[in-house]
Amino acid sequence: MEGILPRQAIERLIADGSIDAAAGIEPGQLQPASLDLRLGPVAHRIRASFLPGRGERLAAKVESVRLHTIDLSQGAVLETGCVYLVPLQEQLALPADVAASTNPKSSTGRLDVFTRVIADGAGGFDFAPAGYRGALAVEISPRTFPILVRAGSRLSQIRFRRGDARLTDAALTEVHRETPIATPDARIHDGLNVSIDLMPEAGRPAGYRAKRHTALIDVDKRDGLDMAEFWDPIEAKDGRLILDPNEFYILMSREAVTIPPQYAAEMVPFDPLVGEFRAHYAGFFDPGFGTVPSRAVLEVRSREVPFILEHGQVVARLAYERMAELPDQLYGTDIKSNYQAQSLKLSKHFKAVP
Repeated sequence: MEGILPRQAIERLIADGSIDAAAGIEPGQLQPASLDLRLGPVAHRIRASFLPGRGERLAAKVESVRLHTIDLSQGAVLETGCVYLVPLQEQLALPADVAASTNPKSSTGRLDVFTRVIADGAGGFDFAPAGYRGALAVEISPRTFPILVRAGSRLSQIRFRRGDARLTDAALTEVHRETPIATPDARIHDGLNVSIDLMPEAGRPAGYRAKRHTALIDVDKRDGLDMAEFWDPIEAKDGRLILDPNEFYILMSREAVTIPPQYAAEMVPFDPLVGEFRAHYAGFFDPGFGTVPSRAVLEVRSREVPFILEHGQVVARLAYERMAELPDQLYGTDIKSNYQAQSLKLSKHFKAVP
């Protein structure tokens, strides 16, 4: 059946060797509709981002841009403003009818760490074509905070699909009639439109702006960092916020969003029609997200010029896809999930804000 493969189908791909790793796949990598990818033992600091052309192997390009190689076995710091290429532990031998796409994990995006996965010869970032056989690597560029990573750190995730199961607007409208996918209202046009909340409850910030020149963040440690050392809470006077192109913001959607169990969703790439800014880095929403009211948290950076955001302005779109089969685990229900029932929330690395 066409659609996004759930956790149990990914298990079957692992069992038949379609997904493999020298150290094996850990159960904790499996999510309701995706698999976490792990960094390998080395990182290559490279001069600039690059993309092998269609049919070109990644290894053949690395030497021409590599500055030096870093051992990740005991952990290493990846500096802001630098670009790194890290071979991943997982490799693929996909069936002829199964393709894959990748995204940063939610916690990665909320740290302003830009990641893109590269498959040999794919000719584009963040996807592997149906039937792909080969290795994967991830390009990592910390934008605001230096990060400490090690072999096994999980910054990206991969989703597998058969065919094209994206819902049309008519089908998504019917889903909304049966199970509301957004409250207080759902604006559906080329997917679910997501707007910005810049008028929070009294005493609550409208968002957070990242500080510069902070201490490093260990991506594998959670609940340990003081928010005030890394973030400034911000207000939006009269529901308006001017984005500075040199700054990074964490904001939230006006809508509470729901992903029913039969579906998965992805926040689609930047749309220039909604403004000169990027509204997200991490895009996968798993089945079961929002069964307890949950906002979408947005990782926002302006483009080249200052840009005014206003309360209720559409900033992103969620594309819904059918699951190939009902998942045997749901987000926030059957597994411990960091961002169920979230409102404005920083990444899991920070102590909870009262």
